[in-house]
Amino acid sequence: MKQKDTPVLAKIVGMLAVAYALSPVDLIPDFIPVLGYLDDLLIVPALIAWMIRLVPPAVMRRCREQAQGMWQDGRPKKWYYALPVLILWALILWWLWQIFHH
Repeated sequence: MKQKDTPVLAKIVGMLAVAYALSPVDLIPDFIPVLGYLDDLLIVPALIAWMIRLVPPAVMRRCREQAQGMWQDGRPKKWYYALPVLILWALILWWLWQIFHH
C-alpha cells in the first residue's frame, strides 16, 4: 500500500478486503450454519487474489525482497505493533476464562 507505483485500484481492492474481513456486516449472516462463514472463506481470498493480480510484478518483487530482510536481525523492526493484538487476545482469553471458570 505504501508503494507509489501500486495502482490505485489495487489499493482500493486491498482496503475492501480488509474492511470486509473486519466488518460485522456480511452478505450472508454468520448465524446461518455453514453458509454464514462460506462467504468469508470465498470473498476475502478472492479480493486478495484480485489485488495481487493488480499489483505489477516489479512492485511485488521489490516488496518480497524488503519482506525477506525483516527477520534477518532476529525480529522485525516494528514488532511492537503486534502488542495491541496480543493484549486484545489476552483480554478475550481472560474474559472467557472468567465466564467458564466461575
